[in-house]
Amino acid sequence: MGKLERVHFPKRMGSVNGPAICVALGVIGLLGVILCSALPLWKVSQGRHEGLWVDCVKKDSMHQCKVYESKVSPDLQAAQIMIIISCMLGALSVLVLSCGANLTTCVQNQDAMPRMRLVAGVGLLLGGLLVIIPVSWSARVAVTGKESQKREMGASIYIGWAAGVLMILAGGLLCWFNRPKSKA
Repeated sequence: MGKLERVHFPKRMGSVNGPAICVALGVIGLLGVILCSALPLWKVSQGRHEGLWVDCVKKDSMHQCKVYESKVSPDLQAAQIMIIISCMLGALSVLVLSCGANLTTCVQNQDAMPRMRLVAGVGLLLGGLLVIIPVSWSARVAVTGKESQKREMGASIYIGWAAGVLMILAGGLLCWFNRPKSKA
């Protein structure tokens, strides 16, 4: 055997732009929320797929989907509202973050950028929570429902959980790195 040599790494391999990573996490999370909302795969049973906006039934190898009537259950209505607010908060937060993350030249005041990132972080945190709540509620209802109503969790549930976690991660990182410094 030969002599082992010590490998020396440079002390700084390159700086990673934290806000840019948070923008990427926020955008991926936002796209996940939109996908979760659009797919009719919240609750799945034999030949039937339910989503936030439509109910699809498989008949003769064809899927027939119909939009929910004006009267929907309070649970579904609350889920729709929370998902819409989450999309709006996520989009607004990503927009504010992209301006405050030195990715654009929109903001010239360097003192305002940390505050903008903090506001975007809080928005992403709230948006992530507003996704996880209805998704988790629907998962609980799907799994513990009555035997006649018992269904399996669909792909939208898992997409919603992942999107919510990504948004919370991005928001948490932004809040952590842009918290006000204590003056001691």
